[in-house]
Amino acid sequence: MMGETAGGKGVAGHPVWQALSAYKIGPEGAELNFEQRLGRENGWSAPEAARVVEEYRRFCFLAATAGHPVTPSEAVDQAWHLHLAYSRDYWQHFCPEVLGRDLHHGPTAGGPAERDKHFEQYALTLRSYEEAFGTPPEDIWPASYKRFYEDSQARRVYPRDYILLPRRPAYALTIVIVCVVIGLIVDNWLR
Repeated sequence: MMGETAGGKGVAGHPVWQALSAYKIGPEGAELNFEQRLGRENGWSAPEAARVVEEYRRFCFLAATAGHPVTPSEAVDQAWHLHLAYSRDYWQHFCPEVLGRDLHHGPTAGGPAERDKHFEQYALTLRSYEEAFGTPPEDIWPASYKRFYEDSQARRVYPRDYILLPRRPAYALTIVIVCVVIGLIVDNWLR
């Protein structure tokens, strides 16, 4: 079903999709292009950043054509935030000429009611995505519950400020350190 809508009409022939496919984000000749900057700012490899940019295009297509409010995944939202930083291009070229409409980014007001509203909008976005493009990649578009209830406490962490260890190896390392310390204390006590 990739590239088709529920009605069988191909997305590839849609004028908004054609415009999105031809559109290049960011100025020509920049030392870091959009994908490179997105990757650098999020700790993604070049292929990961390229995949997120493609998913951002799909999100923008849905925003322009789905007929209902859409909510991005966290990764797609990072691409959207960066695109908004290219404000002249975003508002003077992208919205009017590529999408044919304004696409505003409204932050949540917070609280359980807002979370539930965005949960529903995101679930509807995933359904619309599936109708237009097929099954969304779960590493970029997690299920609604994961996005809004399991991962809702996610925070951006900058590796230059922290040492990052995966949880299980960190637990194992902590146990080893505790055992060594206890061993040293017992050894000193027995002497």
